[in-house]
Amino acid sequence: MAVNFSIKGVPEATAARLRERAERNHRSLQGELMAIIESAALGQDLVERSTETSAARGLRTIEEIAAEHRLRFPHPIRREPLAVDILRADRDAR
Repeated sequence: MAVNFSIKGVPEATAARLRERAERNHRSLQGELMAIIESAALGQDLVERSTETSAARGLRTIEEIAAEHRLRFPHPIRREPLAVDILRADRDAR
């Protein structure tokens, strides 16, 4: 059976920082608080936990995606014309 917790008298500055943190982690405030509590209950560092959870769900940061892309494609792909060249040709044809 689930248990409900309530914290009273949270300073507005603390609540604002928690809301910002939740937004950065793409969670609701409730979801962020649950992640913090789960991490504390398991004795894990929250950064490790959130990375582990994200990886388990198949989520990656933009930095991870960019690094993987650079490994897969170390040189620019030159087979097709660049969009800028297509636009310039179209503009110059008028």
